[in-house]
Amino acid sequence: MSISTSDDRREFPAVTDEELEKLRSMIGQPVRSDRPHVAELTPDAIRHYAYGIGDRNPLWTDPGYAPAHGRPQGAPPTALLAMDKVFSGYVTGLPGIHAMYAGASFRFERPIVAGDRLSGNAFLAELIERPSRFAGRSWQQIYEVPFTDPDGNLVCTGRSYCFRIERDSAREAKKYDEIQVRWTPEQIDEIAQRYLDEEARRRGNVPRFVEDVAVGDRLPQITKGPYTATTAIAYLLGWGGLYVRAHADAFDLYRRHPALAIPNEWGVPEPPERVHWDPDLARRVGVPGAYDYGPERVSWMGHVVTDWMGDDGFLRTLDVQVRRHNVLGELVTCWGEVTEVDTATRTVTVQLMATNQDGHESARGTAEVVLPSSAGSGA
Repeated sequence: MSISTSDDRREFPAVTDEELEKLRSMIGQPVRSDRPHVAELTPDAIRHYAYGIGDRNPLWTDPGYAPAHGRPQGAPPTALLAMDKVFSGYVTGLPGIHAMYAGASFRFERPIVAGDRLSGNAFLAELIERPSRFAGRSWQQIYEVPFTDPDGNLVCTGRSYCFRIERDSAREAKKYDEIQVRWTPEQIDEIAQRYLDEEARRRGNVPRFVEDVAVGDRLPQITKGPYTATTAIAYLLGWGGLYVRAHADAFDLYRRHPALAIPNEWGVPEPPERVHWDPDLARRVGVPGAYDYGPERVSWMGHVVTDWMGDDGFLRTLDVQVRRHNVLGELVTCWGEVTEVDTATRTVTVQLMATNQDGHESARGTAEVVLPSSAGSGA
């Protein structure tokens, strides 16, 4: 089974019926995840993840802040993405078929905190064929990942999905125009000021009571970018990546999974993950330049919510869809709006949005937050 690319123009493998059936047979079965980047949410692990997504909330980054305010040190809710590779886009089946991370959802039973040792127990939930303007035929590969503590208590149920596409077909589709962004020194100064303004808007240890929230309230915007290869590296330091390996460790990975090895310009095998810093490989899979990580953008949307809700809020659910590629040089602005307030359960529903510097949709999502009550019932 192949899409429209002719054999003489094909550079990468095509999808076959045999490989699709192999993958379908895995539905409902446990998936062996690769080693997690983070096994325990230590203060260092939390700090590295928070800085990697540009979130300088002292509740995550300053181990002395939380005790001074009578609470345990917290962690960005999306730091769970560093604790299980399948949740972050480590897919099985269809060797040589590109995977593009497209979204994730979280349903928390409680906040995650420093000291948590959590294990993901991933299984393949669904495989859905969906038409794509980007690559003709594509397959949505959905995983469910319950996270439990050492006592077996459920802490969060995660779901994530990738789209599997034939790289050659995506390249031939030419969905994206060439994107060229150039920022002036004056614009960079304006972006720097936006970052300074965000620090003052973080809610922090001042409670946001549910009675003070109304439908239509805007969540303050969060700026991300302009994106660079350095930005990707900063995220990798906290998140860990999927296939980023070195030396013998890398060659062992390619021995076990040959389809991951794509020779670079020197003939040295590197993983498909290098589309996030290698513009040439990104263009070969149909994107006009190297681009950001999907889990990273999910985390940016979580940052919008946690800054707004404050230390006393509880992010119960987060659901984010990644809508387009955010290539090097682009600036993304994320924000939200309150769509529902239930004072009886102290639950606020929020719509989340993100656009790039040209107004194109970058991501969308929803969140449910439990806030404290001014009547004295805590979150």
